[in-house]
Amino acid sequence: MMATVGSQIGQFIERKRAEEELRASESKYRHLVDTTPAFIHTSLPNGELDFCSRGMLEYVGLCLTDVLGWGWASLIHPEDAEAIAKWRAALKAGAAFVGELRVRRADGQYRWFLHREEPLRNVADQIIKWYGSCFEIEERKIAEETIRSQETELRQILDLAPQLMDVLGPDGTLLYLNQAALDYLGITDDQWRAEAALPEARYSWLAYRPDLVHPDDLEHFLSGRQQSFLEGSPHEFEFRLRRHDGKFRWILYRLNPLKDERGQITRWYGTGTDIEDRKQAEEEIRKENIALREEIIKSAMFEEIVGNSPPLKQVLSRVGKVAPTDSTVLIAGETGTGKELIARAIHKASKRSDHAFVSVNCAAIPPSLIPSELFGHEKGAFTGAAGRRLGRFELAEGGTIFLDEVGELPLETQVALLRVLQEHEFARVGGNRSIKANVRVIVATNRDLEGAIVAGAFRSDLFYRLNVFPIEMPPLRQRKEDIPMLVQYFIDRYARELGKNIRNMNKDSLDLFQSYTWPGNIRELRNVIERSIIVCETETFSVDESWLSRQPLPAQPTGRLELRQRLADQEREAIEAALTESRGRVFGPAGAASRLGIARSTLESKIRTLKIDKNRFKLSKSTFQF
Repeated sequence: MMATVGSQIGQFIERKRAEEELRASESKYRHLVDTTPAFIHTSLPNGELDFCSRGMLEYVGLCLTDVLGWGWASLIHPEDAEAIAKWRAALKAGAAFVGELRVRRADGQYRWFLHREEPLRNVADQIIKWYGSCFEIEERKIAEETIRSQETELRQILDLAPQLMDVLGPDGTLLYLNQAALDYLGITDDQWRAEAALPEARYSWLAYRPDLVHPDDLEHFLSGRQQSFLEGSPHEFEFRLRRHDGKFRWILYRLNPLKDERGQITRWYGTGTDIEDRKQAEEEIRKENIALREEIIKSAMFEEIVGNSPPLKQVLSRVGKVAPTDSTVLIAGETGTGKELIARAIHKASKRSDHAFVSVNCAAIPPSLIPSELFGHEKGAFTGAAGRRLGRFELAEGGTIFLDEVGELPLETQVALLRVLQEHEFARVGGNRSIKANVRVIVATNRDLEGAIVAGAFRSDLFYRLNVFPIEMPPLRQRKEDIPMLVQYFIDRYARELGKNIRNMNKDSLDLFQSYTWPGNIRELRNVIERSIIVCETETFSVDESWLSRQPLPAQPTGRLELRQRLADQEREAIEAALTESRGRVFGPAGAASRLGIARSTLESKIRTLKIDKNRFKLSKSTFQF
């Protein structure tokens, strides 16, 4: 009996100790629940609130009995009733619940909370309790609203901007287009998003829609963009983009990367500026510059060609037409008419104007030296050839060579020149290597080349190669109206050079200039004026009449016999020159027939007809032999 009583007392004491420990533990955890920043609560399986932490009660300013059951629902903002409906749906489904809603504070203000509910189940998987927590997220909500407001404002700014703007992913995937871009392309936001979501449009939406980029710019656009993506560097390029009306307009497109703290690209920001007006303005300026450049070229190339007479205007018109080409030009005219000025004008207005203009006076070079002068020579090619020498054709590479008095070229040199014109190549004297010639040829002569052909002094095939574009320079006697202008030009020029002040001109001198026939043409006029300026001691220009030759111009042969005699004399002169150079040899590679470009039998016949003694040339020696 005593043992039973003792046992019961022990059990009682043990139970009391356990209850005390449980109360202590409960007190400790309640203190933790009441002091945690989050509001803790529990609910019954049907969702009715059966416990709420002290912090939450103090926040809402109510006692526990006021919020038990579904009394807490009265604290929720009326506009957040949808969150309560979702909580009820979660209860029914037995699923966890997470939602955001506004709770009324004790002072009547509503503040945002993040509400969580998790079910506690027994071994039979039945819900026996719901544990919930509420965290105030008012500041986060305010920050989010601020961000949304700023984003809305930024989007409005972007949509109102005149530039076309887009945002791309690190790989080039299109993420955003502003309203200006949508309006330009004539598409909706949903349309481009649906297209950009396709796998084939992942790298570049414009690559998926190549019809939007001008065909001439597409390859450059895609390759340049891909290269910049690989380099990860800001870049810009110009291309033509099709507008909604089907017209292509020039766009200046700039892309800049946004990188994180590790240097990895997270976004690409692009802006497209319509520069069509600028491009059109540039094109207009370019055209104006071309026109201005042409005017400058015309002014520069005719700066020393003075006059406005119809014959001269006709010459200048032909110069303007042939200058841009590479055609060979034959300038014919009396001595002193300005043939070289015309040749230089053609060169200045040609595409070769940046290269050399090489002038050669064929009449001023001994016949034996002309091949070396024109084509150069190798070391040891002849006596005195101590080293290699470049010829005029090599010096004129890429530019223009002007052969003045081309009618004076020996026949063997005519053959070499013909080869240059036909094959565009030549060989140095003493050399066996062909050298390519990229040279424009302009020639001039005061001789009757057709008459020289009849006389056998000029090759007909060379003449036709040179006579591609003939220009006939009029003599000064046919340009009487240009004389006053030329006189004034030369007076100003030489007075300035000599430091003299010439204010006016003696009328008798001007009348004398206009009545004179000027057999030496402009060269003679220039020399007379320079001489007059030198001796002039007053401010009035005058000329000594004795300086002007009164000899009549040589009459042109009109009779058939006189013409025949003239041609015979020219033919005799050419044959005797060839025999002199060949030392009387008629045939063979170095013979006179070869030099003249005619058959041996023809030459023999002409020698007999002209009664030329070829034996007297056998003692003649040329300075050089090639």
